[in-house]
Amino acid sequence: MQKHNFSAGPCILPKEVMQKAAEAVVNLDGSGLSLIEISHRSAAFVEIMEKARALALELLGLEGKGYSALFLQGGASTQFLATAYNLLETKAGYVNTGTWSLKAIKEARLFGEVVEVASSQEQNFNFIPKGYDIPKELDFLHLTSNNTIFGTQMKEFPKTNCPLVCDMSSDIFSRQLDFSQFDLMYAGAQKNMGPAGTTLVVVKEDILGKVSRKVPSMLDYKTHIAKDSMFNTPPVFAVYVSMLTMQWLKDLGGIAAIEEINEKKANLIYSEIELNPVFSGFAAKEDRSNMNATFNITDDTLKETFDENCKEAGINGINGHRSVGGYRASMYNALSLESVGVLVDIMSELERKG
Repeated sequence: MQKHNFSAGPCILPKEVMQKAAEAVVNLDGSGLSLIEISHRSAAFVEIMEKARALALELLGLEGKGYSALFLQGGASTQFLATAYNLLETKAGYVNTGTWSLKAIKEARLFGEVVEVASSQEQNFNFIPKGYDIPKELDFLHLTSNNTIFGTQMKEFPKTNCPLVCDMSSDIFSRQLDFSQFDLMYAGAQKNMGPAGTTLVVVKEDILGKVSRKVPSMLDYKTHIAKDSMFNTPPVFAVYVSMLTMQWLKDLGGIAAIEEINEKKANLIYSEIELNPVFSGFAAKEDRSNMNATFNITDDTLKETFDENCKEAGINGINGHRSVGGYRASMYNALSLESVGVLVDIMSELERKG
């Protein structure tokens, strides 16, 4: 039976990427060696790393604009720390839109003053703050573009004279943006790009080296840039699969092509949530995420039937996070419109029979 994978992370990946990755684990490009046993200093893997870094910049439209792409370890959680370590001298601003913002704020407070510029916490993060004032003389402003737990997504980004930092872990490469407005972006691969184990960091090089503190080598972006993202042994499998996924996206037509598909998926499920009285959406309509649709069932007596119908249809991973409850349908790039249609049919059928 076909599975429809709505898991929030690790993410669904394109089938052709999974097939190529599986083959490479046994025999990389006919070399007779496994991807996971070759030297990370070998010509074969150096080529993979260089291609992955180049593809990231190409897809984001940042080639030749002073940015460097790095594939690092430790997840976005380490970047909560590394961004502040590299950039926070005196004071930084954070827009608090959920769990991941709170974690980033906690780490930044180890290094200097943190100003919570805006927050949606009073309404359990079901909306994105807007119209807030940005203090002057910030070392940087930190945003989270998409919130997997609460199902909200920034549709517009503030204009500021300080460096703009953005955690894009769950919607990187999913929609067209002017990525040059950001001075630093980071994204754990496991939401929309590859398996857990590597984190993409895209940083404008001229914002670095301005703090007075000494930064430990493993957390110093300048160290990783100087070593072409190979300062220490990289997670070869995660980087390879991320490279394959970015190549798949490029062949599909790039971010513009996938955005069109993602819009169709989001419109399909949100239309059902709007029209079907059995379900209610969690996030504010204007801030609803195209990656993570969060919703609740309005009649608890129908929950068991809905859960069973989803299971029988091969739907996987739609239970909501404990912070929100209900359901969460994560619709990352590789999830097909057909899979969303299967879920929507079940939702519609529940209303007819309920």
